[in-house]
Amino acid sequence: MTATVPITIAGRTYEIACDPGQEAMLSNLSLDVDRRARELLKAVGPVSDTKLLVMVALTLADDIKSGAPPAAHASVPSDDGSDERIAAGIDKLAKRIDSIADRLQKA
Repeated sequence: MTATVPITIAGRTYEIACDPGQEAMLSNLSLDVDRRARELLKAVGPVSDTKLLVMVALTLADDIKSGAPPAAHASVPSDDGSDERIAAGIDKLAKRIDSIADRLQKA
């Protein structure tokens, strides 16, 4: 028997199948993917779903390769209305995307 979990990524809801008992884990993972997608959209503006998927996958792969801490422990600027903190977070994310793109071009 398969369970189905509704997840929302960048404002779109998807019904995802999983094994029974894994619903909470899938929901928690989707929160990280959604956070990354929203951060990328803030940094680069509107992009196609396919391009957004690729960019999220690249940031996840970069975290794995660089040994970055899990998202729950990562330093993410809070959305407290501070323009400086938001701008710094966007700048950091843009630099990270540029770095990933440079490495891909050299590969």
